[in-house]
Amino acid sequence: MAKSIYLDNNATTPLESDVLNAITSALSKAWGNPSSSHTQGIEAKAIIEESRQHVAAMLGAKASDIIFNSGGTEGNNMILHTAVKYFHSGQDWSHNGFPDKEHLPHFITSNLEHDAVKLVLEHFAEEGIASVTFVPASPKTGHVMVDDVIAAIRPSTCMISIMLANNETGIIQPVKEMFERVKQINTSRKTIPKILLHTDAAQAIGKILVSVQDLGADYLTIVGHKFYGPRIGAIYVKDLGSSKEVPLYPMFYGGGQERNYRPGTENTAMIAGLGQASKLVTENIDKYNRHMEKVRDYLEERLKAEFGEEICFNGRIGKSCRIPNTCNMSLLSVDCSGSEVLSHCTHVQASVGAACHAQNRPSPILLALDIEEDVARRAIRLSVGRETTQEDIDCAVNDLKQAVEKIQSKNTCTSAQRVE
Repeated sequence: MAKSIYLDNNATTPLESDVLNAITSALSKAWGNPSSSHTQGIEAKAIIEESRQHVAAMLGAKASDIIFNSGGTEGNNMILHTAVKYFHSGQDWSHNGFPDKEHLPHFITSNLEHDAVKLVLEHFAEEGIASVTFVPASPKTGHVMVDDVIAAIRPSTCMISIMLANNETGIIQPVKEMFERVKQINTSRKTIPKILLHTDAAQAIGKILVSVQDLGADYLTIVGHKFYGPRIGAIYVKDLGSSKEVPLYPMFYGGGQERNYRPGTENTAMIAGLGQASKLVTENIDKYNRHMEKVRDYLEERLKAEFGEEICFNGRIGKSCRIPNTCNMSLLSVDCSGSEVLSHCTHVQASVGAACHAQNRPSPILLALDIEEDVARRAIRLSVGRETTQEDIDCAVNDLKQAVEKIQSKNTCTSAQRVE
């Protein structure tokens, strides 16, 4: 069997051995119901609370600000639906003399968001639940501009939701600067609700240092399988339960677990795995960051040396910063899609963009950045990981080279047959 070179770590990561051990141990030793008062239940509950502390420590948060859930999609939905309820629980807008459209809660987001934010907000707009402004990213930077977001604010704006790092280009969004500006605006919003601030940090955690205090976020989404943890997640909510300024409303109701915010018997083993994955990030983030950046940079050097002017790096836009593991590139020497190039690879396992998007059409994220459709169609996303070596990169580049040569040979044969 040919050696596999896994370069799709933005889609999902393998479990770290320590994480797998934590999960296995919890499955065998802490199988009790965490709500039970006997020894087995108490042990399971203790593991959950220890894991909560690990997740909080990774973000510089309080353990009481963390709620476990099934993953990023649930977390984003819960936060966005909370903003709608928050808006309607506040001021009587009919007395403020605003136009009819201002009676709906207003969201601001970007045109680069993951579907777990984008499609929820599109649904709100289509159903008349909320109005939404999708602020276009600047093709000169690859990220939304803070001034453009500020300019979109209305009296009815209830939430700004901007991802921390893009999953396809790796470009880091100016969330900290944006949230600082909005907080200044919030101080003058005396008779209307403050603007809540959310960032989906799925692609940033485990690659760069993420601090909720530094970002100034009210809400933050955590996705375990993006940083070598299991496929569950959590959300951070600032001062949860102790402040009415940043609310959280449950999406469904049941047994009262997670302080009634997310009922349902807890998945102790997966929570244990998430806690261990978070602990590893806290202890090793600098090492992880340096290694991935070194390997990613080596990858781009090797690609440039091999393909020269026939390669376009789609994530290198201006002076914008990227997370350290992501390389989005297009091979211009063959007239075919990125997915076709990958289908001719023997070793490389990668994707052309978000794993949950169709792989046979140009990425809407790249098109939103004014990257030509023909270049976007050829795009391949290579995302290195903690264990990726320079030897892996050498093998991957050679594999991509032979894939291109196969396609070129095939196209030459096809052209020759047509001439005959």
